Amino acid sequence: MRVAEERLADGVLCVTVEGRLDAVTVPGFEQNLQRRLAEGQYRIIVDLGAVNYISSSGLRALLTIRRQARSRGGEVLLCRLHPRVHEILEMVGFLSVFSVYATCQEAASAFPPLSPAA
Repeated sequence: MRVAEERLADGVLCVTVEGRLDAVTVPGFEQNLQRRLAEGQYRIIVDLGAVNYISSSGLRALLTIRRQARSRGGEVLLCRLHPRVHEILEMVGFLSVFSVYATCQEAASAFPPLSPAA
């Protein structure tokens, strides 16, 4: 698994993940996002376009990060779902929990603008 990050406007971070999100790779993925939360990054987009498999541990990591971001006034959005990952998220009901967008830019525009004091 490989993770790349791109900072977008208004304090939004797009995290692009490649490979599989399974029991072996999830700890590194989750540590990366936990570090971002600790740094004050609460507006996160996870790009899953190059993830062809997500296990229950990957699903749990997404929920955990989302819950933590929301508790700090942020949100975690998803974009570019691989067809197989889309199928899995649909099957387990995650499509009613997470907002999903076609691109990182589209997801970024879904965040409300930051107030000048933020």
